[in-house]
Amino acid sequence: MDADQARARIAALQAADDAVSDTGECDRLWAALETVRPEEILGTWKGTGISTGHQVEGLLAQARWYGKTFHSVDRVEPLICRDEHGALFSHTELAKGEASLWMVEFRGETTATMVYDGQPVLDHFKRAGDDTLLGVMNGKNVLDDGRHFYFLLERA
Repeated sequence: MDADQARARIAALQAADDAVSDTGECDRLWAALETVRPEEILGTWKGTGISTGHQVEGLLAQARWYGKTFHSVDRVEPLICRDEHGALFSHTELAKGEASLWMVEFRGETTATMVYDGQPVLDHFKRAGDDTLLGVMNGKNVLDDGRHFYFLLERA
């Protein structure tokens, strides 16, 4: 799979809101995409999980996850959620603080990575389009039956 095929598949997943039954497909999409630098992804992003049945999907749905805001490389709100009235807020309790952006190696490539301040969790990012990122959650106790949680971010 090349980058153009990966971007086309991601666009199809977004349009159809389909589940991915083969989590290896997410790994192949990740491998085909280009890395990004932290400075390139600053701003507010709307997030959606790629439906694979990973346990994090339910947690984010329950929290009414909206996305992430990268104010700067040193200040990131990793879990922007909606309250019961629909207003956006940074869910620092669930995130155990905020986060920062670093260049971190993952699967042999160095790419922009969000490092949570209060827990051993990393979100790695790759470019899936001009205003779309593919993210993969990595870290201690985040694998579900050996599977990573994959998600998309669209620039808000």
